[in-house]
Amino acid sequence: MATLTLRNIKKVYGDVEVIQDLSLDIEDREFVVLVGPSGCGKSTLLRMIAGLEEISGGDLSIDDERVNELPPDRRGLAMVFQSYALYPHMTVADNMAFALRLAGVSREERMAKVGEAAKILHLEPLLDRKPRALSGGQRQRVAIGRAIVREPRVFLFDEPLSNLDAALRVQMRIEIARLHNSLDATMIYVTHDQVEAMTMADKIVVMNAGHIEQVGSPLDLYHHPESLFVAGFIGSPKMNFIEAKIASVGGDGTKVALSDGTKVAVPVSGGGMSSGDAVTLGVRPEDLTAVANDQATGGDLAGRVVVAERLGGETFLYTEVLDGQTLNLKGPGAMTYRVNDAIRLRIDGATCHLFRDDGKALPRLARNPMADLDAEPVAPGAAG
Repeated sequence: MATLTLRNIKKVYGDVEVIQDLSLDIEDREFVVLVGPSGCGKSTLLRMIAGLEEISGGDLSIDDERVNELPPDRRGLAMVFQSYALYPHMTVADNMAFALRLAGVSREERMAKVGEAAKILHLEPLLDRKPRALSGGQRQRVAIGRAIVREPRVFLFDEPLSNLDAALRVQMRIEIARLHNSLDATMIYVTHDQVEAMTMADKIVVMNAGHIEQVGSPLDLYHHPESLFVAGFIGSPKMNFIEAKIASVGGDGTKVALSDGTKVAVPVSGGGMSSGDAVTLGVRPEDLTAVANDQATGGDLAGRVVVAERLGGETFLYTEVLDGQTLNLKGPGAMTYRVNDAIRLRIDGATCHLFRDDGKALPRLARNPMADLDAEPVAPGAAG
């Protein structure tokens, strides 16, 4: 397939710079997801890679060939858009073969490639249907099949699942992941949905206001966010943020004090921080625990349940604490707390994060073992 190299890429509309000096490496056969809120520049960046938007500055290379001025049809890419953009008067087979027909490929070769793509996407029984006779998921598979038959060096996906309902999005996520494995292809995928990013990507690129906030594997971004923005964007439900002040800094970590006097020790380096400095404590919902009154300690937070979301296998409790601030706790499905029940929350400081007032994370003293779940396994007998 292909590698892509972006160096100091810029995109300017008039006086507005929407992509700011962006550099990124995408390896051969990698599944890279560009994720971020609406307006962060992720779709603009994808369109620049595709050749649909002019690059205002910097260099874009595909397999070490600079392609800034190459037209889209000579870059060896295929793009799947949010809109299916199928021709309503054509059959599924003709829709998938259309680009090949324009390129002068013989009918026999076109149909052979369509047949191969249809087999991969389970579209063989539908080849003679028109788009109006297809479901949303089937139409999206046809749009993907139209890209496959071109045998591109790189597949580009621009929010392809946003028009589908929740059940179909889950199904299509699985199918696109399987497609990546079967084709062994380089894929770049744009979405604003961090669940899609976490479940599909080899590497996630988190974008914010035209620049890259952080690049890493899904688990690395989840367990080691480098900024308040990444910590709040990656994870569902999002991380809880609590305003705090530095209480003390030592070799074994940093202790912070919450507004009610509760102290939390976090294993991060407090270098450059002083007692009394304002920080933000980040706590994942699964790192909060409800404790009974007879097990409570002076360090627990007292509050009351304001919303209880019961999903069967798990329960989310939105709890009002600390002068009206709401914290979200993730617990087992069998939790019996109800709205307005008193509750005490215990914070696991070992898994918490601390962020300076500029939004940057204080570095951890030791890696969370969970972050190494995606590391290469050690061969038996190799250790020691």
